[in-house]
Amino acid sequence: MTETNGYQFGFLDEYAKKEVRRSVLKAIALPGYQVPYSSREMPMGRGFGTGGLQLTLALIGAGEVLKVIDQGSDDSVNAVNLRTFVEMTCPDISTTTKTQEATLIQSRHRIPEKALTERQVLVLQVPYPDALTVVEASEDRRKAMHGEADYSRLLVKLYEDIVTFDEITISHRYPTRINGHYIIDPSPIPRFDVPKMHQSPALILLGAGREKKIYAVPPYTEAIPLAFEDVPFRVEDFSDAQGRRRPCQRCGCRLSYLDEFINSTTGDKVYQCSDVDWCNDQLEMAREQAA
Repeated sequence: MTETNGYQFGFLDEYAKKEVRRSVLKAIALPGYQVPYSSREMPMGRGFGTGGLQLTLALIGAGEVLKVIDQGSDDSVNAVNLRTFVEMTCPDISTTTKTQEATLIQSRHRIPEKALTERQVLVLQVPYPDALTVVEASEDRRKAMHGEADYSRLLVKLYEDIVTFDEITISHRYPTRINGHYIIDPSPIPRFDVPKMHQSPALILLGAGREKKIYAVPPYTEAIPLAFEDVPFRVEDFSDAQGRRRPCQRCGCRLSYLDEFINSTTGDKVYQCSDVDWCNDQLEMAREQAA
């Protein structure tokens, strides 16, 4: 850790790190429970991943391998800036763009396509940690509702969606019940990624810097999306008019979450893997098979 005139670079000193780690331990012991902590001011605007960054800085150590992604990309401005900052703060770590090589992955809005392992920790950046915010403005009342597992008003909100649109229209931040009790906001990941949290071998940590909350989905923990028996949870559908699953136009994969683009020349819709590392791997495999 670099120090100048007695102050540690990056504003997060060892006492702050210890507090974050204690909060993480409590969050792991109570899956889904939002643990309050003293979120520090970081040298970047709140809303740019300060909660996830504080988790990463508190947990990362010598010899760790870090991967930072933003909506599946390692090369976005946010991902590059966060990765550079951690490298400057912790010079004894290494970084990678390969999911399988990383021991700690910090992500915004996506869970990697490649299955995570027990040796990995996934840190998700969270803007709004409480799934009940959409139905209850009072934090005191929300705490009581979480303690009593009273999610009836959230279910009514989903029911209103079904009555109005014939389906649940939540595209991201889908409310998910953890270990049979607390319902969490899983960060703005798409519905496609929510099932990856269920019985995940990797520890999943979620940090909200602005809201000063940390919560966790421990390894091999039940994570069930909120739904109804007659209207089950479903992920995004990338099928065409004929009902066939659209492939990634770059690698041809039909199993991944796709981003939609408009071809500037033809005006046609183009679909490509959101996870760049996964897309590169699929493209390499296709080239090897063709050879």
